[in-house]
Amino acid sequence: MNDIHSSTSRRSFLKSTLTLPVALAAAPALFTHTAGAAEAAAAGEILPQRQLGKNGPKVTMLSMGGMMAAMSPDYLDIAWSMGIRYFDNADCYIKGNSEKIVAKWLAKYPERRKEIFLTSKDHPRQGPEQLLTMIDKRLAALGTSYLDAFYIHGICTREYGEDSLNWPKSDAFKKVADQLKSSGKVKMVGFTCHDGRLPDYLNAAAEGGFVDIIMMAYNPFYPKGGPLDKGLDACHEKGIGLVAMKTMRNSKDVPKRLPELDKFGLTTHQGILHASWSDPRISAVCNMIDNVDMMQSSTLAARSYKEPLKFAHMELLKETILAGRRTMCTGCPGCEEASKQTDFAFLDIARFVTYYEQEGNTEAREFYQALAADHRNTSKVDLATLRDNCHFKTDYPEIMRRAERYFA
Repeated sequence: MNDIHSSTSRRSFLKSTLTLPVALAAAPALFTHTAGAAEAAAAGEILPQRQLGKNGPKVTMLSMGGMMAAMSPDYLDIAWSMGIRYFDNADCYIKGNSEKIVAKWLAKYPERRKEIFLTSKDHPRQGPEQLLTMIDKRLAALGTSYLDAFYIHGICTREYGEDSLNWPKSDAFKKVADQLKSSGKVKMVGFTCHDGRLPDYLNAAAEGGFVDIIMMAYNPFYPKGGPLDKGLDACHEKGIGLVAMKTMRNSKDVPKRLPELDKFGLTTHQGILHASWSDPRISAVCNMIDNVDMMQSSTLAARSYKEPLKFAHMELLKETILAGRRTMCTGCPGCEEASKQTDFAFLDIARFVTYYEQEGNTEAREFYQALAADHRNTSKVDLATLRDNCHFKTDYPEIMRRAERYFA
């Protein structure tokens, strides 16, 4: 969640943990609308779980990402104490150091490995077959003998080529997935995606029927009956585990409190989490949890979730986000269609600006500069039309100006 957006230094992080037991035991009235949630948090109980697809294990409905500046074995200890048992990672997070931090934590608590759901990702730009050699590097970096899920990281045509649209239904990827799982090194195989072609990749996965898990950019306010909705339905019907990410990326400047949600003891940001969990197809939400306050708020939101939000509250949250200053679209038909018609990486660039502004992630500059020149050339694209066609009216002209100022 993004209640607090500045990255926590190691000193301030550790200082904040000193008051954590007291804060949990005497949780503010804001969080005690469900008495059991505060009590469970104070007792350090595991978070509520959901089934991951038709054949996957149960996982905590909140997963912690691995890109935070506060990432450390101590930080993982706090996440564990707050009930998180699902940890997401990748080869490139914190320039490769994130996996090493997890390895140090697991070396300290080897008994915890079997109690967590641990994932990582890599970039097989030469084809899915590369995953067969990449897996050993990921296992070595994480200090474990197996991964619960292994993903192709950020599948999209710009990085992997047009043929990647067929990978989720290809014999080649199926063979790789079977080999990875039969080796015992991986339990579930899938891909992550925050590209405008997401519905196409979802439909391909549903058609192929062998992908176990997909983590995707997810907006709980997407149009029902649209391409994304149909793609989610297709995957859910095939029993593929669906994990939401980027759920909080448009909530930086929204009011922290709304009277209508106060009645249920929810902050606005907790309400957005509840909106995501209101979709029964979503097994878990993976969030960047930058500090202990954010972690406390997010885990209490998970403990207090009991039933889907009502339509009126979903609409209220949607309108609140639309009224705020947004730096990326987490998925709408307008942006999805535009991404098929241009090589300009407007969705990726908006995401990099978000990383930089919200988290101070200086690696965003490297991500931007790694794009091919044509993918960041604004001279051949009508940015105003992109903005006007976006259902969330994401201000692409302004975002691209900021990207050039920050990264060029």
